[in-house]
This record gives sequence, structure tokens and C-alpha cells, in this order.
Amino acid sequence: MTTIERSVKVTEAAEVIGVSVDTIRRWEKKGLVKASRDNCNCRIFSIKELVRVKNKYNGITPDREFCTLPQKKLTKYKVIELFTGAGGLALGLSRAGLRTELAVEIDKDACETLKQNKNKHKLSWKKIINDDIKNIVDFSEYKDQVDVVAGGFPCQAFSYAGLSKGFADTRGTLFFEFSRCIKDVQPKLVLGENVRGLLRHDRGKTLATMINVLDDLGYRMKYRLLRGQFHDVPQKRERLVIIGIRKDFDIPFIFPEEKDYTISIREALKDCPESDGAKYPLKKLEVLKLVPPGGYWRDLPETIKKEYMGASYYLGGGKTGMARRLSWDEPSLTLTCSPAQKQTERCHPEETRPLSIREYARIQTFPDDWEFTGSIASQYKQIGNAVPVNMGYHIGNCLITMLNSLSL
Repeated sequence: MTTIERSVKVTEAAEVIGVSVDTIRRWEKKGLVKASRDNCNCRIFSIKELVRVKNKYNGITPDREFCTLPQKKLTKYKVIELFTGAGGLALGLSRAGLRTELAVEIDKDACETLKQNKNKHKLSWKKIINDDIKNIVDFSEYKDQVDVVAGGFPCQAFSYAGLSKGFADTRGTLFFEFSRCIKDVQPKLVLGENVRGLLRHDRGKTLATMINVLDDLGYRMKYRLLRGQFHDVPQKRERLVIIGIRKDFDIPFIFPEEKDYTISIREALKDCPESDGAKYPLKKLEVLKLVPPGGYWRDLPETIKKEYMGASYYLGGGKTGMARRLSWDEPSLTLTCSPAQKQTERCHPEETRPLSIREYARIQTFPDDWEFTGSIASQYKQIGNAVPVNMGYHIGNCLITMLNSLSL
């Protein structure tokens, strides 16, 4: 094994590539490089990955060409997707080769976005319904006709009653509607996705209930936290991915493997089309002009810092989203539903303005010709809520590999 292919502890890694230990730790904290654990539970780093990050910062590594991952040949496998939003996961699964039989979305603008792009891109999405999922009384027409039921359900708390009622414990929640569809359809695989916070929501009880319910419905379950920046997404976005396999099928669990590179904002926004976007009020504009690339409220002069932060200045926590300007040389922070809110600002790395609609879409890996309908605020919300297309693509590849294993 050559030196560059080795994985070593942080001190040796720093000596090999010629940077400080603190620099490597800072890269890990920023999500630019991964660390694993050895048998002694010590962090170890890949020399190859560290060299890649060092070269990128020094301008040695050529820019990686930004792209939405290409369309693969369509397979025979079919999907129902609930809570579809503007189509990030749906498009990713489609590009991997899955066929969407049914997409359900309650938001009128998001649903119109799906319909317009289905026609424009000639997608194999059979039926799109704009309605509250609670109004779809019965999914049984799809029983044994669909291979995957997928959805990014909101995670409300449940009435547990000692976890004794199983399926009934979730009644009145959107997860109940998700599991109701699974019960009716009996797909081979289940795909759920949610925010990282679901892991600890109500001290883990919410996720435990979900797993128990799906187990009772006849599915073996596993979950994994995916980090977008290591899955061809120029964004430090984490999604909890839950996969279920029907117990009468001998299928292995497969999750996307992390790449050994990240995509920076500079690479992602190269030649990005111009578009509309939010604007800062004059007072905020003058404050954010003082923040350097990659900086935030702590980089402001003390008097301005206190005035801008108000009562938040005296509270605990880093508050790192406030007065935040993004960095050209790193993936974006997680995009939110609004790039101009005080707690979650996403200021352009160079220009003093929020990221535009098309820049938002680029960072979520939507293609440049994916059209979003509705007001500017609605478009930001649709994009900010989406699963990044490229992440959906990698998940789709895994689902197809799992389903293909049935014919081996």
C-alpha cells in the first residue's frame, strides 16, 4: 500500500501532508473530510482524502464539473412516493431507473412544479395527485403491483400508551398515513427519509415507534444518516434514510457509500443561470457587507455585533447561522426554506445578497431547466424542503441493486 492510500491517526496524517493537527480537525468539523475509528476508538484519516482537501484549498485540484447525475435506463421496478414536494427524491429515483406509479403532494405550487416538469422532461411518472394524503381512502389497487413505497413524512410525536397499540399508536399523524399505504400495498421495500433530529426526537421514542410499527407490518428495518457533501451534493445536508425489507424476501440492506471528495460552492455555482431571489433590507445589507467569506456574526465589530444579535448575543450556543456568509471553497451549509431569515442566513460568498432561486436549485442538484412554480417564497420553500436529487439518485441505485438480488 502506498503512503497516499493509507489511513492513519491525526498526528501522523498532519506530518505526512504538511499541515497542523488543528487544520485537519477543522476540516473534519467543517465536513470536508471523513474520519473513521480504529480498534482503540481513535480517529483515523485517509491520507488520500486529506491530500485532496489540501490541494483544493491551494488551487491545485481542477474544479469538478457540476452536474445532476445522468439518466439511467429505466428498470421494471415501480415506486409510490408520498409527500413528494417539488420532486427532488422523485427525480433522483427516476434518474436511477425507477418508475413512479403514483406521487402524492398536498402543496398546490409543489404539485404544479411536478406536473410541469413531468411533461417538460417526459418523465415516467404515471399519476400525480394534489391532495391531503388522508383523503386517499384506499391504496389497495396497487397491492403487489409496486416494489417500493417511499416518503419523507413529518415526524410528529405520538401518543404511545406504552407502545402497546402498534399501528394505532400513530393514528392522526402523517406517519400513520405512510404506514397505512404500506399496509395496503405490501411493497417489497420501504424507503423513509427525514431530518437528523428524528434520531433524538422525544428521546428516540418517535423513531422507535416507527420501527416497531413497520416491524409489525412485516418489515425488517435499518437506518443510516447520509451526509450530502459525500454524495455528489455541494451541501452539508444530513438526511436520515430508513429502509425496510419485507420479511418474506431474502434481500440484503444496501446504503450509498460515501465518496472521497466534496463539491464546493465555487464548483456548484460556476456558470449558474441568473434568476430572481430574495433581497436583504438595507440595515441587514450594511451589516452583512462586513462579514468575510465563510464568516458569521462573530466577525462583526463588537458594537454592531451586539446591536444586530440583540438578546441572542447573551444566549448560549454558537448561533453560527446568524449573519452567515458562505465560503467559495466549501460545500454550502444546509439550505433552509428561506435564505434571508436571521437565524439561518445563507449569504452569497462574494456578493452581499441571499442565494438566488437557481443557485438554491443548483446546490440541491436540480437541473437548470427544472422549473419551480409559485411565488419566490414558495419556490425557496419547495427547494429548501427537497431531498437533493443526486442523493436520491444514489439511494435509487441501492434500491435497484437490492431488488435485482431477488433474481440472482
